[in-house]
Amino acid sequence: METLNSSTITSHPYYPLEVEIASYLANEWSVPVLLGVFFTGIAAIVFGTRLTVKRIYPNLPSAEKAAIWWLVISGAIHFFFEGYFSLNHTRMGPAQDLFGQLWKEYALSDSRYLTSDPFVLCMETVTAFTWGPLCFVVAIMIPNEHALRHPLQIIVCVGQIYGLILYYATSMFDHYYKGVAYSRPEFLYFWFYYFFMNFIWMVFPGILLVSSVRAIAKAFTTLEQMDKASKKNANAKKSQ
Repeated sequence: METLNSSTITSHPYYPLEVEIASYLANEWSVPVLLGVFFTGIAAIVFGTRLTVKRIYPNLPSAEKAAIWWLVISGAIHFFFEGYFSLNHTRMGPAQDLFGQLWKEYALSDSRYLTSDPFVLCMETVTAFTWGPLCFVVAIMIPNEHALRHPLQIIVCVGQIYGLILYYATSMFDHYYKGVAYSRPEFLYFWFYYFFMNFIWMVFPGILLVSSVRAIAKAFTTLEQMDKASKKNANAKKSQ
């Protein structure tokens, strides 16, 4: 055991194995318990949101209801879970609270979360405190048919997709060009945690992005048709 900047460096299971994680402590809870608590929490948010929307807006189209569910889930994960990381990134190694242990479990797929990596920290901070609150704002706008719903939805979705692309790209760049792997090679860590759990934010934001672009394009088309009709009627009156 050795010291560095007055912080204790210990052995750990993260890749690269030589990466220094200050004061690391193994999780006290088992993986099934951690994942069970996490997905139970997600299910509770989904159920609660679905019940609330169904009760208050029973006639809302199913696609709009689904959009609200996704935005609320996404906003909660961004603001609370990723916000936790942003505010506590310097003490992740020894953390034993629920979110701390969940991040240490996820970090087996990306050790940058335990080393205050500048890109990951900046990306997660923007995600937590910009896209997180905006997800809730857009969710509230949907049943009220607010005029800014689609513009804001586009901004949020583009931000999420852009952040995910950079997240994948920076990791893969270090892997292929620098020979540095941040993820353990096991299927659970690389394909499920790192790839699949993040790729969800490519799929659903992508669907909402396309929907908003189509809605805005349709609105502009209708407006142009109305404008042309108005000009045609005005010219017809002048010629009479």
